[in-house]
This record gives sequence, structure tokens and C-alpha cells, in this order.
Amino acid sequence: MDHILAAFGIELNNTPQRFGSGHINATFLVEAEDGRQFVLQKINSAVFRVDAIAHNLRLAARHLAEHSPDYLFIAPIPTLAGEEVFELAGESWRLTPFVPNSISINEATTPQQAYEAAQQFGLFAKNLDGLDMSKFEATIPDFHNLSFRYRQFQEAVSDASEERKKSAQELINYFLDKSEIVETYESLLQNPDFPDRLMHHDTKINNVLLDRDTQRGLAVCDLDTLMPGKIISDLGDMVRTYVSPVSEESVEFEKVVVREEFYQALVEGYLSEMKAVLTETEKSAIFYSGLFLVYMQGIRFLADYLNGDVYYPTKYPTHNLDRAKNQMVLLQDLYAEEEVLNKIIKRALD
Repeated sequence: MDHILAAFGIELNNTPQRFGSGHINATFLVEAEDGRQFVLQKINSAVFRVDAIAHNLRLAARHLAEHSPDYLFIAPIPTLAGEEVFELAGESWRLTPFVPNSISINEATTPQQAYEAAQQFGLFAKNLDGLDMSKFEATIPDFHNLSFRYRQFQEAVSDASEERKKSAQELINYFLDKSEIVETYESLLQNPDFPDRLMHHDTKINNVLLDRDTQRGLAVCDLDTLMPGKIISDLGDMVRTYVSPVSEESVEFEKVVVREEFYQALVEGYLSEMKAVLTETEKSAIFYSGLFLVYMQGIRFLADYLNGDVYYPTKYPTHNLDRAKNQMVLLQDLYAEEEVLNKIIKRALD
């Protein structure tokens, strides 16, 4: 650790501490001898294209410095040699500043928290509007490509053992029956009024920093998935992870419901920044965004169960099956609340 931090010109004051709740990268809070604090991360190169992350962040930082100089963008700190990522023994390390008096939370417990987080993601997207997407790269290819995920799901159904297929038959039937969501996605991709934008792609509430005292939004963090995408990715992930009072891990399926006040808060928060930027087609896809992301995550969990649990870490034999059922129930409630939720969206757009 001393050797890694020396590359950034940092001398340690104490032993780095594990930091945050992420599972993909190893993250540490570092304090230098002069009292400054930093966040050090080992980037998981088995998941991410490390060079693409550095490239995208560099271009985004330049754009923001020129067009939104007062915006708090948590950009990597270069090494003394001017590198954005330090490579050592086949591992990739990145250093960013720690934002003083900031906290992150793992779930939205009040509508105001949902509003603040969504507003920060909206501000982030608005400040990055107008960039040439051809210059950016995918850090995880096909990450939110629903057509690709649906093909993976179909292959998993075809190749699954009879035992797993039988135990998952209700869910398989439901998700296959809702393939209209895939058809809508493919139709949207052909629409020239549905542009690529620089999207975060992982808009869980713990990827926003809040002020410790006021709970007001400060900045967006964890930018490894910053890459070209569609507005439905960021909006959909907020719907998927903010509106239910229980997480995707819950097996209390009766509690998996859409909290209308949280849905309203996130829609109003996001549109407070992005309403003037979105095209008419993007506006018309706001409700669909929740269907899109919940459906995609549901078939990913189910495909992994059918494949023998090879991707997502599991704690018991039907863990992925239960996660898929959780998402199915949430998708069912989104459909049930469609009329009410569309009224919320219409009011926010007026």
C-alpha cells in the first residue's frame, strides 16, 4: 500500500480502512500525513475495461471543466508520472479525493433522499449533454443491451437442467410472456429522437454523496460505468432500486411494492434538471424505463440460476431464483400502478 500511494505522492498517516459497500472494486479510505483524505480503489479488471474507464473520465472531466467549472466532479488524481491509473503486479489502482462531510446511504428511506439522489443524476446528465458519443467507449460491453440479455436468457432456458427449469417454470413463463418489453426497446433504438447520452448506468442511491448534516445531494460517485447509453438506463435503475421498501434480496415478496411518493420524488428530482434537455421520445419512455430495467435484471438473475449460479454470488441454493421472483413481483406492481405513475410523470413534465 505504501508503494502504491507513493506513486501518487502520498505518505500515509495511518493504515487505510476498507470503505463503502461495493462488491466489485476493493475500496479504501486513506489519510495522508498532512491530514488530507482520499479514496483508493483497486479496479476489477475482470469486470471493467480499465483503459476505457480512464479514457471516458478524462473526456468528461475536460468537458465539465470547460462548460461547468463549478460542478463537483470526482475525477481521478494522476500519479506523479501523470497516469490516471497506477499499474502494479497486474493490478490497477486509482486515487480520488474524499469529499469532506459527505456520506452515502444504501437505501432511500425518505422521499427527499430519493429526490436529492435523482436530482444529482439529472444534473450530472445535463452537464454532460452535447458530448460527441462516438469519442467514448463501453467500459462493460453490452451492459444494458436488453436484446443481448434476452438472448442470454433464452439460451439459459434452452440449456438448463430439467430440475432447475422445473423449479423456475413460473418465472420463465412470466418473463417470456413479457417479451414485449424487449420489442419496445428494439423499436426505441431505431428512433432517431432517442439519442445516445453519457449515462452513469448504476444509479443506486449509494452512488450519490449526500451532505452529512443536511442530507442535500453533493455529487455523483463510482463512475466506472460512465459510458454511452440511453436515458432509460439511469431512470430505470433509480426506479428499480428506490421505489420498493425492500431490496432485491428480500424474500418477503408481499413487501415488494411501488411506493408512489418515492416514485414521484425521483421523477421530479431528475426532471428538475433534465426536463428541458430530453427529447419528446425520451419523455414518452419515462414510465417504460422502470419496466426496462426491472425486466432486464429479473432475466439476468433467472438466467444465472438456470446456468447454475455462475455469475452472481449466492448464499443459498435458490438465491438467484428468489432475486428473479423479487423482480417479477416489482414488475407486476409497476404494471398495476401504470395509470397512477403516468399521471405523476405528466404532472412533472407540465
